[in-house]
Amino acid sequence: MTDLEKIKQMAKIELANREFFYFCHLLAPDFYATDRQYLIDLCNDMQDFYESDDDVLIINVPPRHGKSRTAVMLAQWIFGQNQEEKIMTGSYNETLSTMFSKGVRNGISEEKADKDKIVYRDIFPNVRIKQGDAAMNLWSLEGGYNNYLATSPTGTATGFGASVLIIDDLIKNSLEAYNALTLEKHWDWFTNTMLSRLEEGGKIILIMTRWASNDLAGMALNHFKDEKKTVRHVLMKALQDDGSMLCPTVLSKDSYDMKVRAMGIDIASANYQQEPIDVKGRLYSSFKTYDGKLPEFKEIKNYTDTADTGADYLCSINYGVTFNNEAYVLDVLYTKDGMEITEPKHAKMLYEGNVGWSDVESNNGGRGYARAVERLLVSNHNSNRTHIEPFHQSKNKQARILSNATWVMDHIYFPSNWKDRWPEYYEAMSKYQKEGKNKHDDAPDATTGIAEKVGVGDVFSFD
Repeated sequence: MTDLEKIKQMAKIELANREFFYFCHLLAPDFYATDRQYLIDLCNDMQDFYESDDDVLIINVPPRHGKSRTAVMLAQWIFGQNQEEKIMTGSYNETLSTMFSKGVRNGISEEKADKDKIVYRDIFPNVRIKQGDAAMNLWSLEGGYNNYLATSPTGTATGFGASVLIIDDLIKNSLEAYNALTLEKHWDWFTNTMLSRLEEGGKIILIMTRWASNDLAGMALNHFKDEKKTVRHVLMKALQDDGSMLCPTVLSKDSYDMKVRAMGIDIASANYQQEPIDVKGRLYSSFKTYDGKLPEFKEIKNYTDTADTGADYLCSINYGVTFNNEAYVLDVLYTKDGMEITEPKHAKMLYEGNVGWSDVESNNGGRGYARAVERLLVSNHNSNRTHIEPFHQSKNKQARILSNATWVMDHIYFPSNWKDRWPEYYEAMSKYQKEGKNKHDDAPDATTGIAEKVGVGDVFSFD
């Protein structure tokens, strides 16, 4: 190697030491090519975040575009910047977490086989894996202690404190994306296990393909903004707004079109366009709203679905019925509270809403609940205005909800601010899926009851 070549190599090494993209480019030039602008942007976003005072970085990138590979490279580069960092990574399962750990560890430990080939140790000569640290998913750097841990929702994080937390793609497939319970378990694991290990001032990086609006990325976006944390969000779509591809050498338009035809538009939109699958798969695509003066009602009614179990919601809806059989939602009680709380609240809602007729599903204790509310109307409000009609609902719940969905969208009107007035009810309605496992169906069930009572003209004037 000539002196000029040595000078050029030293300049490259110095640049890789300071700039994360050039670190990636120097070690893997074929993939981290200088004409792949999205990778330059991704690496720069990661470095800017690491060097900033920001708290959370959420990265949504299409599959096969190098997001996991770049996360592995980032962990290596961070250790080159600060050997006192403690990095914890979380992946879908133990196999993937081990692969992530091997990627970081092997990159740091790579031996120089070709004198002209630059390896990690050329860039960061002082960073070495501690000898005798045999555990693949928990190891240290020389001079450090427990610098790296790779885990998963089925693994452990006991005894480890992290200054940098990296979560990489927890959702395996569309079945999990449709499963509200799985998504909730991911969030519980993240908050109860991973966040509890984050040291004061630590940084969080979530790297995912978007699947569902309440996947880990979606939940984190809402949660950390509410917590007044500084959140950065990097979102990259495979198909750009102008019809071009994010990187044609990684995914061409022909390949993209083929994948869309094979997997379906909803899954393709989630995988490649970062559009959550539940947005595509929602039962209710739109809701009619009202603002200002209400129309004249021929009757004000109520429909109540009592909670079947302690995990269910009681959903009680006051609504006005117009002379052409349109329904206007006036008030909602949507809660997991026990009967000792819901019964007086329900009675008060009926009284204050001037409700003439209340239908109460009598399944699983509903009849006793209805009698209790009727007694409270008399004892607490000195009112016998409301006729409470318990009835047994024998029809299949899912079939009822699906078959009446169009009527709900076309003929039930909600207040324009219903998202703020009844946030849990709004979320339950707006996110309910046509297919897949919904965690709760109490809100669509009660709302469907309105469609059944009004949509078939089954109105009862009690005045």
